[in-house]
Amino acid sequence: MTNAAEPAYWSAPRKIACRFFVVFFVLYVFLNPNGVLPQVDRVYEYYIQPFHSLMVWIAAHILHLEKPVTQFTGGSGDTTYDYIILLFIAFVATVSAIIWSVIDRKARNYNNLFYWLTVIVRYYMAITMVTYGAVKIIKLQFPGPSPDRLLQPLGTMSPMGLAWTYMGYSVGFNYFTGFAELICGLLLFFRKTATLGAVIGLVVAGNIMAINYCFDVPVKLLATMLVLMSVFLLSKDAIRLINFFFLNKPAAPANLSPHTFKKRWKNITLCVIKYVLVIYSVAGNFISDVQAMSQYGDKVKKPPLYGIYNVQSFVRNKDTIAPLTTDTTRWNKFVISRPGGARVRMMNDSSKRYDFEIDTLKHTIVMNTYADTINKAHFTYQTKKDTLILAGTFKKDSLHIRMTKYDLNNFILIKRGFHWVNEVPFNR
Repeated sequence: MTNAAEPAYWSAPRKIACRFFVVFFVLYVFLNPNGVLPQVDRVYEYYIQPFHSLMVWIAAHILHLEKPVTQFTGGSGDTTYDYIILLFIAFVATVSAIIWSVIDRKARNYNNLFYWLTVIVRYYMAITMVTYGAVKIIKLQFPGPSPDRLLQPLGTMSPMGLAWTYMGYSVGFNYFTGFAELICGLLLFFRKTATLGAVIGLVVAGNIMAINYCFDVPVKLLATMLVLMSVFLLSKDAIRLINFFFLNKPAAPANLSPHTFKKRWKNITLCVIKYVLVIYSVAGNFISDVQAMSQYGDKVKKPPLYGIYNVQSFVRNKDTIAPLTTDTTRWNKFVISRPGGARVRMMNDSSKRYDFEIDTLKHTIVMNTYADTINKAHFTYQTKKDTLILAGTFKKDSLHIRMTKYDLNNFILIKRGFHWVNEVPFNR
C-alpha cells in the first residue's frame, strides 16, 4: 500500500493509545455488531453464545456478583451482562496494548493501522446513525401518545415513558432529530466530510446520551460509545480544531489522501463495496422502516373499538353500582389502545391491563388479566354512534356496562397544535 503524508515518528503515548483502541473498538464492534452489515445479527446469534457463557462465569467466579447473570442484550442495552462485556473488552484491550508495546516497541508509527481503524469506527457510527435517523423520520421509534398514555397521570409515568411521550408528541421534532442523525451518518461515510460528521455526531450523540442518562433510558452504554467514537474521530484533527475554534490561529489543511492499494483492481473493488454498503444502509433502513409502518408507529392500523370510553352505568348481578371514588371494583374508564390489549381504570384511579380478544363478526369480547389467564371475562358488545354496551360475565358475576366514547381531540395536548403567534404563553 502507498502511505499518505503522515508523521513518520509517533510518540510513545500515541502508539500505546492506538494499540489500545485498535483492540477496544474492533472487539466492541465484534461483540456489539448493531446490524452494521447485512445479516450480521443472525451470525451474531451463533458466535455470541460462548461469550454469554464466559460472562456468566466471570460474574460468578471473578467478580463474585451476588446475583447470577441471566439477562443479555435485548430490550435493554444496559444489563449487567453489557457492563461485564464492556469491562471484558477494556481489560483485553489493556492487556493487549501492554503485550503489543513490549513486542513491537521499535515501531515508528501506525499510520496505516490508524487509518483503517478510523474507517471501521466511521462506518459503525455512520450506519448506527442512519438506522436511528430512519426510524425517527418514518416515526417508528416514538409513536404519538396513545389513548392509554393520554389518561396516565404524569406522576405515574416512568422517566423513560415521559421521554417517549415527549418525543412522540411532535412529528416535526422527530424529523428534526432524525435528519440530524441521518446527515451525521451520511457525512461519516466519506473521508472528506468525516470531520464535520464527527462534530455533528458529537452534538447529536451527546444529546442522545444526555436523554438516556437523565431519563433512565437503558441504552446509555451505546450512546456513550457513540460519543467516545466521535471524540476518537476528532482526535486526529484536535490541534486544527483547537487553533480554529479557541486560539484564533490558522488551521492547516487536513491530509485527506486515501490509503490505496498498489493494484488498481483492489481499489476499484473497495470502492464498489463502499458504495454498495452506503446504498444498502440508507435504502435498506428506509425500505424496512416503511414496511414496518403496518406494525409499528402512528400509521399502524387501529384495533376495533379503539379509544377511550367513560362508563355511564355499571350493573353487577342486576345491581347498579354507584360511581364512588373509593370503589376499587367499579369501572370508570375502558381504554383500547393497541391490538390485543385493553386497560380498565377503576373509580379509585387504579388500573388493570387485560389481554383483549375481539370478534367483530360475532360481536364478542374475551378478556383476562396478564397474571390470571384462567378467569376470563366473556362479553357481547353493541355499538350505537358513540355508545358501547358490554354484557357478559366475569368471575361468576353478570355485568352490564354502558359507556360513551370520549373524543380524543378534547385533550389539550392533541388539539393545541402549533401557533406562530402567541399573545401570552399557553402553558397548562
